[in-house]
Amino acid sequence: MNINNQNGFTIVQAIFILVVLALLGTYMVKLSTVQQSTTTQALLQARAYHAGRSGVEWGIKQVVDASACFTDSTWLVDGYTVNTSCRRSGPFNEGGDDIYIYNLTAVATFADIDSPDYVSRTVEVTIHD
Repeated sequence: MNINNQNGFTIVQAIFILVVLALLGTYMVKLSTVQQSTTTQALLQARAYHAGRSGVEWGIKQVVDASACFTDSTWLVDGYTVNTSCRRSGPFNEGGDDIYIYNLTAVATFADIDSPDYVSRTVEVTIHD
């Protein structure tokens, strides 16, 4: 007596494989989306850093040319808002000479703080005359 009672077993295997493949596909799509947004954020952050650096370099030129702080200013660099500021300390007597120390700060931001593309970078430099 040989009883073959395996009716419907193949459908269970097929459903299991379909569920596993669907979960794997969902995971791969999510992983791809996260990777793409990470790459975009890295690019936006690098651009924000360089926009802030350009603000600091502009400030250094202003200080070197005038030997004084400039007024705080805001300007745009390729869609990034750059706020620059300067603070002067001193005079400090160094070897009989009066020396001033200038603290320059540039804050570069992109998009609104509620946006998923929001980035902000602060670049600070200290120089003396």
